[in-house]
Amino acid sequence: MILTIDLGTTTLKAALFNRDGSLHSLHHARIGEMAPGHLVDPMRWSIALQELCQRLSPLSAVKAIVISGNGPTLVPVLGEPEVREGILCARTGEARTWLDRRAVSESAEISAMLGTFVDSSFFLPKALYLMRHEKETYERSLCLLSSHEYLDYLLTREARAIIHSDEAQKWYWTDDLVTRLGMDKEKFPPFCKPGDLIGPVSSLAATTLGLPVGIPVFAGAPDFYVSILGTGTIHVGQVCNRSGTSEGINLCTRKPLEDPRLMTYHHPIAPYYNVSGIISTSGKAIEWAKQLVGLGTLPFEELYRLMETAEPGSGSVVFLPYLSGERAPIWKTDVRGLFSGLGLETGTRELLRSVAEGTCFAMRDVITVMEELGSEVGQLRITGGPSESHFMNQLKADITRREVLVPSLQDAELVGCLIIALTELGSFKNFYEAADALVKTGHCYYPNPSLEGLYGELFATYRDLKERLILKKE
Repeated sequence: MILTIDLGTTTLKAALFNRDGSLHSLHHARIGEMAPGHLVDPMRWSIALQELCQRLSPLSAVKAIVISGNGPTLVPVLGEPEVREGILCARTGEARTWLDRRAVSESAEISAMLGTFVDSSFFLPKALYLMRHEKETYERSLCLLSSHEYLDYLLTREARAIIHSDEAQKWYWTDDLVTRLGMDKEKFPPFCKPGDLIGPVSSLAATTLGLPVGIPVFAGAPDFYVSILGTGTIHVGQVCNRSGTSEGINLCTRKPLEDPRLMTYHHPIAPYYNVSGIISTSGKAIEWAKQLVGLGTLPFEELYRLMETAEPGSGSVVFLPYLSGERAPIWKTDVRGLFSGLGLETGTRELLRSVAEGTCFAMRDVITVMEELGSEVGQLRITGGPSESHFMNQLKADITRREVLVPSLQDAELVGCLIIALTELGSFKNFYEAADALVKTGHCYYPNPSLEGLYGELFATYRDLKERLILKKE
């Protein structure tokens, strides 16, 4: 069997797959809410990992492990793996999640040195901020890891940084840049690629979690990378839309798009490229709106049903979801969200639906930039929590004017990790062959032609508001 694990912002997921790719069992464990400042105690990850390993069976049959995770997240690792009150863990500082954007001045400094924009949420600005503002934690750190790399470290005692593409190194670090910034190169672990061997499961991890000792842990990747594989986004023009707290738009192209509004690097499937646009708060914006109107305890399934009772277009209320700055396509830390068109007739249903529509307009904005640069943008292949909602899937189809395909197994990160494992174990020749064989479509949504005009007008309003009020252009 193959064990695959994905560490999300609020949930740890794990699955056991048979060698033929069929699902044996799947479980989720809640991590809990972030602390103020978007920080997380990695001990929560350890507790969730222990819980999942107790629920998954038979772990004795596992032959390989692959782990993916959210990013960019930084974990200052202060000690070696140990067992504390029955939990596999290590001494760490608090993990800085991708929502932590305090490193604004560090981002500007690094961007100037590189001649390309590096967002304050990225790994190196976070590390530089740690060195300057939390010097004791920085100096005590043995190494600095991302979220899934930290779980690899617990299992193997090996510290590795997983880089998904050579072109992406400018969004990570180089030895020269680390030296120029006055940082310690020893705290930045060696790079490896998805599928590389991190190391064997240690006897400590095996005894604590019930895993076979010595089985290989292969390098996974950031969640967007494994989602591309797990949704079968392997042909030019296809888009992997990873939906959750944030939103990732990943387009498969024949050639790179050199534009600062987007990120471009090699696709998991050679010789293609992946053009990426990341929206900072999508599911997080919907959760915020739920709290805002006093429906914090309402299950999301019921929330979406309430949204669906409002008329499409939300009474011409337009929402820009810049609640934590924004990444693509504007890359500004200091912008904030905006409602436009509110009136006395605006009710709770319209307000909530406008937030959901606003996140979809943000998706269309990124897609439009891709089209303006000459790319073919076709069907959306959806994964993440909101992909379980009929309402959200249809809304995405209606606003983006694309077919929306939902894989039969919606936890695409876990499938992507499986694809890496089975390829490395020799069951498939490459990632393309594995994705083509293992990914199946569960449901397809088509745009409603009668809503094209309405959403076209509201999207024009969305872009106009962004340009005039958010970006302050005449």
